[in-house]
Amino acid sequence: MVNFDKHKISTDDIYRVIFGGEKIEISNKLIGKVKESFEFLKGFSKDKIIYGINTGLGPMAQYRIDEQDQVELQYNLIRSHSSGTGEPVPEIYIKALMVSRLVTFLQGNSGVHPEIIHLLKELINNEIYPVIYEHGGVGASGDLVQLSHLGLTLIGEGEVNHKGKVQPTRSVFEKYNLTPLKMHIREGLGIINGTSAMSGIGIINIIRARNLLNWTIIVSTLVNEIVESYDDHFSLELNRVKLHEGQKAVADWMRNILKDSRLIRRRSEHLYNNHIGPGVLNEKVQEYYSVRCVPQIIGPVLDTVDYAEKVVLDEINSVDDNPVVDSENKNVYHGGNFHGDYVAFEMDKLKIGISKLSMLSERQLNFLLNSKLNGKLQPFVNLGKLGLNFGMQGIQFTATSTVAENQTLSFPAYVHSISCNNDNQDIVSMGTNAALITRKVIENTYEVLAIEIIAVLQAIDYLNISGKLSGYNKRIFSEVRKIIPKFVDDQVMSEEIRKVKDHLLNTRKDLS
Repeated sequence: MVNFDKHKISTDDIYRVIFGGEKIEISNKLIGKVKESFEFLKGFSKDKIIYGINTGLGPMAQYRIDEQDQVELQYNLIRSHSSGTGEPVPEIYIKALMVSRLVTFLQGNSGVHPEIIHLLKELINNEIYPVIYEHGGVGASGDLVQLSHLGLTLIGEGEVNHKGKVQPTRSVFEKYNLTPLKMHIREGLGIINGTSAMSGIGIINIIRARNLLNWTIIVSTLVNEIVESYDDHFSLELNRVKLHEGQKAVADWMRNILKDSRLIRRRSEHLYNNHIGPGVLNEKVQEYYSVRCVPQIIGPVLDTVDYAEKVVLDEINSVDDNPVVDSENKNVYHGGNFHGDYVAFEMDKLKIGISKLSMLSERQLNFLLNSKLNGKLQPFVNLGKLGLNFGMQGIQFTATSTVAENQTLSFPAYVHSISCNNDNQDIVSMGTNAALITRKVIENTYEVLAIEIIAVLQAIDYLNISGKLSGYNKRIFSEVRKIIPKFVDDQVMSEEIRKVKDHLLNTRKDLS
């Protein structure tokens, strides 16, 4: 059970609900604050012009709405904006979206009825997810279209995904004895006018990006062992003179993983002993950049993930709708807290960083597959008969193609504003697009890393060095070898890549 008994939730809280399947419980104190906000707005709005309560929406805000039509306005808003298209967003992202919206309401500044808190909690706890589509959000005035489909479910309409099956919302509500939300004052606007779609997708992106980064470090240390690299490029002494925290952390983790390796060499024992004769050296003095510069390449990505997590968590724990109801100071403030630029910018930076991880992985893969570069493996890490068998030759094309797609997808959405809504929304964030594209880049990179680790395992078996790996990497080798055994003869690899990718995606590695 995860108790929402405070205004702020953590990434760990979200992880436990989304991936751990723990139920949510909400303190009476927070529900009381929501009720206080609702009661204040109910009285305050009777003789005043309040946007979205007794006015139209967007560029039609100059039209007064009669009292008898104000409830219908809220229903109209949800139904008219439930216009998403494209592929349905997968369930874990929808669950995170719902948690994000719930946390916003628990701040007690939205003026919504407490019924919405109870219903959202029941939907999350019973794994009832609105069908929400990828296309529709521009990320200012919030995620209007995506959140309208959430609103459609809350009022008992549309469709939900429950137990792996798309079903009419009303039938699922009847099964669980759930009462559809009734509009009171501004529940329709409160539901849709915020950044919870981009933030929910964003926090899952961050959780998966951090895990991907950790796996990339692990695989990079395995490559270091395969090539019997020198240890100074991840040494404390070299990395502490560079002042970036991410680089130093990556180097620390590499040292910890490789501390008992029998393959990593000390430069002082091999090149500083004055036993080297004149002429051309038989071994490389320094490794290729994809091996030697891992702390410098992954370090900035780690820093980006860390900062993105802070920003997206701040957004989830914020009041992100409009207007903002302040029952303490007895006022209602109009503004633009629904604007998603903070999340959009971080998602764009994150996808650029993850694309770079995929490029690093592809270059390490290329090094292992090119016998002229590594000088110790057969072409394409082929364990069969050269010429007759192809080894990893076909699988490399998939990695190269997928990295190229990542590079194309890395153009920032943040600078791609298009005016809409009769120019009322004249500069927007495209935050949901940014988050969804980042999700695709992350998924792609897990595929590339899966291909690389298959090549790594084949190389270790070819060299017969599994017994010399560090203790940590021996366990990694055994763990993944259970999924994809050593192969000599050519075989169809699509399913093998998928199985390894799923393992990397769903096996959380914590190096800290």
